[in-house]
Amino acid sequence: MALAGGPEEGGASRGRKGAGGKQKPAVPRLQKVLAECGLGSRRRCEELIEAGRVMVNGKAARLGDRVDPERDRITVDGIPLQPKGEKVYILLNKPAGYITTARDTRGRATVMDLVHEECRLFPVGRLDKDTRGLLLLTNDGYLAQRLLHPSMGVEKTYLVRAEGYLSAQRLARLRKGIRLEEGVTAPAKVKVLARKGDQCLLELTIHEGKKRQIRRMCAAVGLRVVDLVRKRFGPLDLRGVAEGSYRHLTPREVASLLEMEGEGGPGKR
Repeated sequence: MALAGGPEEGGASRGRKGAGGKQKPAVPRLQKVLAECGLGSRRRCEELIEAGRVMVNGKAARLGDRVDPERDRITVDGIPLQPKGEKVYILLNKPAGYITTARDTRGRATVMDLVHEECRLFPVGRLDKDTRGLLLLTNDGYLAQRLLHPSMGVEKTYLVRAEGYLSAQRLARLRKGIRLEEGVTAPAKVKVLARKGDQCLLELTIHEGKKRQIRRMCAAVGLRVVDLVRKRFGPLDLRGVAEGSYRHLTPREVASLLEMEGEGGPGKR
């Protein structure tokens, strides 16, 4: 499907004539559509286009292109753009015992049982049933895919209470990377907050999202996790949100997530 202006016009149509030769309203410029979809100010959206991060129907967009968001396929960093509409962003402090899914066929409690919103939401990533802490819920597929893109490298910080002797050698292994079935984990940031006998309290920051990664990393060095809490996701933290409750993100927080840049992440050339 071509740009709204047609391939022979490079998508720069200023309007079309309808029946009787009347001029139809001009289709909007691309940067206006991007801004209305929540990707930032007009200037910010122009920068995305100029950086070559926006594609329309499989072709690199140009500043000044006009598009029909109902007909044209628009992607930013390879992620399809959703039509404009009310977007909802929620930060939930998840308790233990809840499954991170929109619904469960076995009738188990899910994180959606904790949220009372009229629109359909879905979790951004997962926390294990027994893991507590910060979980994002949204109906914005673009932002969710962007945050989960491996190359974005969004940092996630956990408090880990574990049993087992934490030697200097084991601590070094956690920081350097642990070999799991699917490969070696990236280096982690690890702070020892407390240590007594065969118990320790760690602050551990990773930027990957392998299944049960923290628990498996600790098990690989002889530590058994007895409590795991995600306290931070990118620029967001749990301050002011009691366990089992949630709040809506502020516009500034949403903007900070949209403007995050990964190490060689989406859009980096």
